[in-house]
Formats: sequence, structure tokens, C-alpha cells
Amino acid sequence: MISRREALFKLAGGIGGVALSDMLLREGLLASEGPSKPGENLPLGMVSREPHFRPRAKAMISMFMHGGPSHVDLFDPKPELQKNHGKEYSGAVTYSAVGRANKKLMGSPFKFSKHGQSGTELSELLPHTSMIADDICVIRSMHTGHNGHEVSIRFFHGGIAGILGRPTMGSWLTYALGNESQNLPAYMVLSDEGGLPVDGTNNWSSGFMPAYYQGTVLRPREPRILNLEPPRELQGIAQNRNLALLKQLNKNYSLSHPGEPELESRISSYELAASMQDSAREAFDISSEPKNIQQLYGLHEPETRSYGTRCLIARRLVERGVRFVQLFLSGQPWDNHNTITKGLPAICRKTDQPAAALVMDLKQRGLLDTTLVHFGGEIGRLPVVEGEIGQNAGRDHNGQGFSIWLAGGGIKPGITYGESDEVGHKAAVNIVNPNDFQATVMHLFGLDHSKLVYFHNGQAQYLTAEKPARVVKEILS
Repeated sequence: MISRREALFKLAGGIGGVALSDMLLREGLLASEGPSKPGENLPLGMVSREPHFRPRAKAMISMFMHGGPSHVDLFDPKPELQKNHGKEYSGAVTYSAVGRANKKLMGSPFKFSKHGQSGTELSELLPHTSMIADDICVIRSMHTGHNGHEVSIRFFHGGIAGILGRPTMGSWLTYALGNESQNLPAYMVLSDEGGLPVDGTNNWSSGFMPAYYQGTVLRPREPRILNLEPPRELQGIAQNRNLALLKQLNKNYSLSHPGEPELESRISSYELAASMQDSAREAFDISSEPKNIQQLYGLHEPETRSYGTRCLIARRLVERGVRFVQLFLSGQPWDNHNTITKGLPAICRKTDQPAAALVMDLKQRGLLDTTLVHFGGEIGRLPVVEGEIGQNAGRDHNGQGFSIWLAGGGIKPGITYGESDEVGHKAAVNIVNPNDFQATVMHLFGLDHSKLVYFHNGQAQYLTAEKPARVVKEILS
């Protein structure tokens, strides 16, 4: 039984809804049937979905380097910069550290040399990356147009510079393609023992999508996932009965409350957590890896042990069907505002060997062809000195031109793409912005970025939302 007031309210609301739909239809404002698979707001769950076309990549490992690795000291040799060391730069410069601003050009204190059959020039700070020169594509024309960390980080992850509350690229991939593994999350984040990276959990947020699509964080030490195992008294038959009851209660409740994404997300998370109890422990256990593999990743050395362990776990995760894995460092260790001659070699020693080992290991296992590997930060560094040339010299932020590298997953190996200007200040030839990068990644996964749509607040949302994006087909094999 319902009251007269409630009956009138429901009747009026129903008639109003019909009238509104008719008006919107007449005005051409009513949404169409929605985007075609993938990209329609489908129910959550551990299912795999078909891409738009045949993919080249099945998984991606992103080694994101917060702070802005100095491209002119690592990936982009500039003879003119060396030649004009100490001279005044004639171009306009935007500084972040205004109090230490200087227009004197500073040549790299590190030597470059050619490597592999490709002849790719790389810095002496990257001896291990130099060994995979014929496997990687170095993009030397990245450009965000912003010099700040957070604004450029959010551009790379979420598709619009500086905007919070948007899903990251891993969330978009998980939303579009679902989960290939029945026992592990599709999107996993390997965090650093020193703490969160700059911009914290925004780096792996699902934004306006359900929480199911956000990255699942693995702690740097055991237990890598908290509360993964039930108390001893609840294990076995007791747990199975409890889970069966919970599943039935959740099913009954969801049937009476359809179309609630947060509810669906929580139910899916519970089911995934239960299935992870055995498979997750096995995936994280690197003790079974042969000694030569552990040495390849540098697990025997204090400087490389931490990052090498996470790179090795990343390989084990994609082997087991995880679609997107991100590795982060604490803070922003590449932010070399001063003493770059000490700070830059230190962070290279920590990451160079594990990053190269990951590519080598994937290749020898036959996984590199279908696994896209990314190494790079959100910005680069300026060619002018910060402070004064000398022992304490550094480089300020530079989002106008910088470098990253990619390998595997359909990327053409052993090439460099794009150019910065003669001193490495601005991207000059074949410029690539984060939306282009995202469109290219989606293409490798068999997705058309212009058709990858999520409806939020009645509006179609896209990953590549800030600039007209292009697939960089020149770097595809």
C-alpha cells in the first residue's frame, strides 16, 4: 500500500520523464544508444572484452619517472649545447625556480656514444639501457606545454593538463578491455618503499569511473596486499560458506538496486579479493626465479634491489594476465634543480639496470612482442643552468621538449623519432603530446581513441580530451 501523496508524486514524475524524453528527442539532444563495444558502460566483473580491431599489445608496463629526467643529459645529445656552454641563451625561457634563474647554456657533463646496430646515441649514465638500444624507440620530441609537475603528470595520466578527478590511462584500458585474468586485478601499481610519488594516489585514480577500475596498489614489502589472508579460524570450509552467503546476499541486493556502479564495484572487488588469495601470493614470490634472472635485475646489489624486485614482479604479473602495470618511485627523484652531477647518476644507478633487464627478460620469454614497455617522466630539464655553472649546478623544469622511450607491443625497435631544437629546449620536429601518446597506446591495444567513450553526468568523456590526438604511426612496426 502507498499513500495518495506518494502515488501522485510517482505519477507526476513518470509523466514528466516521458515528456522530457520527447522534448529532448525532438531537439536532437537525446543520447544515442551509446558507444559500441568497447567503451560502453558495461557491468563490472572479471571478464575480457573485445577491442575495436586486432591489437598488437596485450599488456603494458609503465615505468613512470616523476620529476623530469634530463633528456639533454640522457637521451638527446646536443653538440650545439656543448659548443655554446657558458654562453647566454638568446631564446625566451620560462622558469619555475625564478630565484635561481640563469640564461647561461650548460652543456652536458656526461658523454654520449652510439650503441647497437641502430647507432642510437645514449648517455654514459645508461650503460644497461645502451645494451637494448636496438630494442627501443626513443621519442625526442615530447611536449606538454607546461613546466609544472602535477599539471603535466595529470596530462599524461588523465588526458587533460592539471585536471583532477579523471580516470587514468590504466583505468581506461581496464574499462575498455576488461580483465583477462580471473585471479588478479587488470590494473596494478607497484609502489616505492620511500612513499608515494608526487600527486599521490591521483596517479592511479579511476576518477569518475567506478572504483573497480582504479589501480590496485602493491606494497613494496610483504605483505604486499594487506588483509589478503583471512584469520586462521575462518579459513577453509568456514570461509567458503561465508563467501557463498555473501555472494548470494550481494546478488539479491544488486537485483533490487540495479544500475548502481559503486555497488557493482564493491561486489566485483570482493569476488576478486577472494580469488586472489592463492594466485597473488604466487605471483609476488620471486624466490622461485633462477639466480641468473635475479642477477639480471640487480637483486644482488643494494642500489638496484628495490626497483629490480618490482620490475621482476611486473614481468610475472603480465605473464599471469595482468593488463596494465605501473611502477612509481617515491617523490620526484629526477627533479635535479641542483647538484645534477651527483643526483642524476644516483637515480640512474637505481633504475637503469632493472629497466633494461625488464626488456631483455620479456624478449627472451617471447613476451616483448605483446607487452608494451614505457620509460619516461612528465617533463624534461632546461638547457640553461639553474644557479651557476659549477659543482652545485642544476636544471629547471622543461615541458616544452623532452624524451621518453618505448619498447615492444608493436613499437618499431632501434629508432629515434622526432627532434628538439639545437640546444634541446623545445620539441621542433614531429612533436608528440600526451594525447598523441595515449592515442598511440590505445591503438596498439586495438582501440580507436575517438570511439573510446564513457558517459558521465550526461556527457561523453574521452581519454584524449585536451588536444586533437593522432596515432604516431611512424613508430609502429
